[in-house]
Amino acid sequence: MAQSKHDFIERKVGWLIVFTLLTVSVGGLVEIVPLFHMKSTTTPVEGLKPYDPVRLVGRDIYIREGCYNCHSQMIRPFRAETERYGHYSVAGEYVYDHPFQWGSKRTGPDLHRVGGRYSDQWHRIHLLNPRDVVPESNMPAFPWLDRPAKVDDIEAKMNALRKVGVPYSDEEIQGARKALEGKTELEAVIAYLQGLGTALNAGKPSVAVSAAPAEAPAAAPAEAAAPAAAPENK
Repeated sequence: MAQSKHDFIERKVGWLIVFTLLTVSVGGLVEIVPLFHMKSTTTPVEGLKPYDPVRLVGRDIYIREGCYNCHSQMIRPFRAETERYGHYSVAGEYVYDHPFQWGSKRTGPDLHRVGGRYSDQWHRIHLLNPRDVVPESNMPAFPWLDRPAKVDDIEAKMNALRKVGVPYSDEEIQGARKALEGKTELEAVIAYLQGLGTALNAGKPSVAVSAAPAEAPAAAPAEAAAPAAAPENK
């Protein structure tokens, strides 16, 4: 019985590898390349601005402390998520994120719309000791963040980001150190969190939650029992 082409490919490991790679490559190009030419994925949403020096440092600290391991920044277009977290995430909100912080796990809640949801004081208490506002929280405390922020490499960071398309001006880069004068790492992280997801709501008033424990949100482990509870954030 004559051997079919399909049998030949399956029996010859080398050819199988070649055709598998070819199929994956063509499929990947067809799926990925068009995204680089779609306006909705390459154009910033209206109101989106590059991270200012304080928020940029805060974002780096967020990454350094591994916050992305427990918190996502990607709200999917499902009713269960939009009712709890707010408007689903859109590609144009991430244009200036290098790298993006979508995450892949939610030990704690999503943070993409946390900006303006709580007061600065609430965030300060929560970061220094989460259990002061959420007694059931399993989030670690970050007391060491209450120290001066590192500023000696801020110009290099902004110049690097400018090379990949973030529109920082020379004046913004030159004034970065001055903007960070007297700032602590804690203040930088809070500034970063307070700006998350606010571009879509630019110009709309937001209501901050009191720092009092009585107004504290439900802890992340209780999500299943109280899906509409306000999220804990990191």
